[in-house]
This record gives sequence, C-alpha cells and structure tokens, in this order.
Amino acid sequence: MTAPAVPAVFIHGLWLHATSWGPWLDLFRDAGYEPVAPGWPNEPATVEEARQHPELVANLSNDDVTDHNAKINAALDAPPVIVGHSFGGLVTEKLLGQGVGAAGVAIDPAQIKGVLPLPLAQLRAGLPALGNPANLHKAVSLTRKEFRFGFGNALTEEESDLLHEKWTIPSPARPLFQAAAANFVLHSQAKVDTGNDTRGPLLLVSGTADHTVPDVVTRSTFRQYRDSTAVTELRQFEGRGHSLTVDSGWREVADAVLTWLENHRG
Repeated sequence: MTAPAVPAVFIHGLWLHATSWGPWLDLFRDAGYEPVAPGWPNEPATVEEARQHPELVANLSNDDVTDHNAKINAALDAPPVIVGHSFGGLVTEKLLGQGVGAAGVAIDPAQIKGVLPLPLAQLRAGLPALGNPANLHKAVSLTRKEFRFGFGNALTEEESDLLHEKWTIPSPARPLFQAAAANFVLHSQAKVDTGNDTRGPLLLVSGTADHTVPDVVTRSTFRQYRDSTAVTELRQFEGRGHSLTVDSGWREVADAVLTWLENHRG
C-alpha cells in the first residue's frame, strides 16, 4: 500500500506572486508531495489581477499572513512541510515555533526580533517601502531598478528585468516596518519562539550575494536558535541573490531543499 503524500505549503514573500512557486510545486509533486502555494490573504489569483488591485493586500501584517497559513495547515490531512521565502521565511519560522508543521525551510528569511546586523544594502533594498512613513498602510510596487538591486543583483540585467515583468506584484509595506522596529517593540510581530525544543526541524537558506536579506542577517538568525535542542541547520549558496527561488538557478536550491527534507522531516 502506497504511503499518503506529505503536504507541502509554500509561502512567498513581498513583491512576488504565489504562482512564482510553480516550478517548485511541479518538482515536489513529482517527488511524492502534495504541494500548495495558497498566497497571502486576499491575494488575487494572477499577477495581472494583483497589479490591478493593490488595495486588496494593503495593510496586511506578519500576523495576518501567519494566521492565514496556520488555518490552511490545520485543514490539511497531515502536518505539512513548510517552505517560505523572505517574509514567507519569517512566517515559516513563526509557524514552526508555534508547533505548526512537520519541518520548515526558511529561504533568505526576513529579519526576526533579536537579529541586530543591519547592512547598508539591506537598508537600501527596503527604501521603496520604508523611505516614506505614509507607506505603512499601503501596498508598494518595485520599479525594475529597485527589483534589480533587491532581487536581481546577482543576475544579468536582462534576466532581472524578465523576472520583474513576470512575477512582481504590489505588496504591503507594513511587514517591513514591523521587522525594522522589531527590536524596539515588546510584542513584535517579527518575534519567533526560537527556544522551542519540540518543534520540527528547520533549515535556514542564505544567498551570499543577497541585498534584501544579507547573509550576515541569516547567520545571525541561525544563532538565535542556539538554545534550542531541535534540529536547526544553515545552508549557504555562494554568489546567489534574493531571486534564488525564481531565477535560472532555482533548481539547485530546490533540489537541496528536497534532499534536506527527505533526511529530516521524519
């Protein structure tokens, strides 16, 4: 009798649409998983619709996205593996810390409370949203130039522009403001229970050329888990930027994630 497929939930970050996970879903399905990429609350089904209606996601918070995914996971037949990128990585960490999910992979995860490094590249990458306090309750879009710096800096300009055209959508600025203020807010929505000893295994993935979530930030995040006895590992991809889940090198990252999950999800 064939064992039931393990659910896999994919959570994107800011400025990419849920359908950008398409190649990952196909790969995981072929590997025997039941993958879904449900998107953020109120997110339209297509990139074009999302661009036409930025107001649908404006003012979403980290907790909104976390609660949304917690409900999705609770409705599944078995605890899923959770794979998140950028702010989706932060949500993955929050869910795993809450005991949700069989295992988690946080790729270039957004900064959590307790992480102190703030490189200049990260500040510049966040400026499209953080540069204007009035953006707090708005959805913000990236220009091609802004996307190239934050996501596509390790790519050719041509590939970066193609990815910008294919996948980018307006995204709420509020999660960025929450992450930026996390170390100054008592009950921050960027706080993760890094001390949970009973959670599932966690893999943190970093691109060493990432501007949006620099490698030093992910390494600092990894150190936040030093007091937990649960499995926590770090995998670095040399010369890769924030686009590593959607660019032409995505398969190398996805294969590494699949291999790690097969060894750790139990």
